[in-house]
Amino acid sequence: MPRLLLVSNRLPVTVKADPRGVTVTPSAGGLATGLSGPHRSSDGLWIGWPGDVSKLKPEQLARVNQELAELKTVPVQLSASEVARYYEGFSNGVLWPLFHYLLHRIPIDVHDWDSYRRVNQRFADAVIAQYREDDLIWVHDYQLTLVPGILRKALPRAKIGFFLHIPFPATDIFRILPWREEILDGMLGADLVGFHTYGYLRHFAKSIVRTLDASFSIDRVPYQGRTIRLGVFPMGIDVAAFEKLANDEDVIAQVTGMREQAKGQQIFLGVDRLDYTKGIQRRLLAMERLLEREPRLRGRVRLVQVAVPSREKVDAYASFRRELEETVGRINGAYGSVGQTPIHYLYRSFSQKQVTALYRAADVMLVTPLRDGMNLVAKEFVASRTDGDGVLVLSEFAGAFAELGEAITVNPHDLDGMVAAYKHALRMPEEERRSRMRTLRERIQRHDVHRWADSFIATLEHMPRAEPLGDESSTSAEIEDLVERIREAPSLALLLDYDGTLAPIERVPELAAPTKEVKALLASLTHRSRPTDVNVVSGRTRESLEEWLGDLPISMYAEHGAWGRERGQSWVPMRELNSEWKNSLRTILNDFTDRTPGSRIEEKWASIAWHYRMADAEFGPLQARELATYLTDILSNAPVEVIHGHKVVEIRQQGIHKGIIVDRVLERAQPAFVLAIGDDRTDEDMFRALPPSGVAIHVGKGRSAATYRLADPAAVASLLRALI
Repeated sequence: MPRLLLVSNRLPVTVKADPRGVTVTPSAGGLATGLSGPHRSSDGLWIGWPGDVSKLKPEQLARVNQELAELKTVPVQLSASEVARYYEGFSNGVLWPLFHYLLHRIPIDVHDWDSYRRVNQRFADAVIAQYREDDLIWVHDYQLTLVPGILRKALPRAKIGFFLHIPFPATDIFRILPWREEILDGMLGADLVGFHTYGYLRHFAKSIVRTLDASFSIDRVPYQGRTIRLGVFPMGIDVAAFEKLANDEDVIAQVTGMREQAKGQQIFLGVDRLDYTKGIQRRLLAMERLLEREPRLRGRVRLVQVAVPSREKVDAYASFRRELEETVGRINGAYGSVGQTPIHYLYRSFSQKQVTALYRAADVMLVTPLRDGMNLVAKEFVASRTDGDGVLVLSEFAGAFAELGEAITVNPHDLDGMVAAYKHALRMPEEERRSRMRTLRERIQRHDVHRWADSFIATLEHMPRAEPLGDESSTSAEIEDLVERIREAPSLALLLDYDGTLAPIERVPELAAPTKEVKALLASLTHRSRPTDVNVVSGRTRESLEEWLGDLPISMYAEHGAWGRERGQSWVPMRELNSEWKNSLRTILNDFTDRTPGSRIEEKWASIAWHYRMADAEFGPLQARELATYLTDILSNAPVEVIHGHKVVEIRQQGIHKGIIVDRVLERAQPAFVLAIGDDRTDEDMFRALPPSGVAIHVGKGRSAATYRLADPAAVASLLRALI
């Protein structure tokens, strides 16, 4: 397989410094486990932050870097300030709560975006420095959403994958983020974007439609000249490793000790990173309500809650810890006694052996996050139950819910429902427990972490290699050479589109009136020292062009060539116009307009258009596709054509397009040089009609037959000024 470059916020190692020295040890996390095989077998590199090494002496740091290199890892060193702002401030202070729907946790004023952007650039630079042709690049998680986009610009033909390990929120939540366009654009730098569930994929796709005005079809996104694949890859765990641990003699001995210590009590278990998204507080409140309503259960059940320390420097987490400990104290004070306490709260880290022993000892496993990307704890519990017993209570808002349907499902926001689930778990007959567990175990065994990694890598590897986008602006040298050729030509004919070429496209079309500078520029072009024929060829109505440009000594063509007003003359039709076909369409278009808020009808002499630029970003395109299909069917024998353009469905008379204006201009005179400039699909007709010596310039992104490309109307104005 090709060499794999893995990119994540943290390296899969832990650097520890103590009085005895510095050690570098591999981590045991799910990502490190799942990717260790492909990392080794591909002779790949893992790029990420090694942790705080700022206090190491130079000789210690050199030794650490040597060990990291031997482990095929590449460290990205971050300062304390960068960690505080990029990681704690923006990644975990803004993106984490937003993606988990906890909007009240987001600071009112955010200052750390610039740091997030700079650190993403640092990670991308580290990848670029290591990249070889044919490498596969796999970027991970919300801390590095900008990296794929940066890499795409620097390495246009690289195969890049991105996987989001947390939920992607609904579009109305995501759009709260001021930097939403940058995040989406960054993720879409990848060839393959992966999610744990189809729900997250769907949210992402809808955000693309609403935020970037892009389209989406099943699992593919056409964007900036490429097609990005979206995929669902639910992450698993190393099932075999957990099964082996669960049968270890030391683990079994610990299980026996825990059961004896419980003295016949039924054990509820929660194992979580200390995080406000995990639902720990509501889990405790549900246990409190159970004990309040079922006095007979007091002293007969206990909840062991493991809270692994996490992000202790973030204020929100420190505050949450205090709230949690106060709740534990209150419940134990109300329902505990000298001999027993209902809540055993353990705020510390545990070894994998200890956690597996807890899984084996528990009667009921509580995995009840408010929102979670996957939650591998649920799968770890199932893998550890080699005895075939135990009950899993699972939140419907965990990604694992999509796979583990045999669990007892709960809504963690419904305390009464949680209490009912606790009671159901306690009363479940052994036969039912074992039947559910058997099915759960079979499923996680089939879909383990190794299958997850192999599936994503195989999908990325077999994707077609991205071709250069082809929509970068022409270089300054190319434009200077073109300008010089035009200056030397004895005469010049200019064919200029209006919207998107001479003026920026406005959401409200009436606001696109030409500036004084644009009008002065057009006038100056007509007074060049060499004969210059200036033609504005627009889809606008003749009334609009007359109002805006009628006082200039230029020729104008309206409605994509239906009408023309040559310099110093009156408006005349360029083709014989027949508008009878419109009568049957008005009722249809009015009906679609009534059913699509924000849409409108624009009627011209040779065409009638249904605009939906102001309509809902998802509903508008759906209605437009339905309208275009319907019109194409009923007008199949009419002398018209249906064009589904950008935010518009236009029905126009056949034989009328911008290409016919090229012939008209060439008939009027025989210019030595013909230059056409436009930005959209209708201008391609004009480009195709140019003589072999003619030159076309496309404005903006997108596919075009034009030889040259300019970024925007400002660049067009700059070129035209250079011709004067």
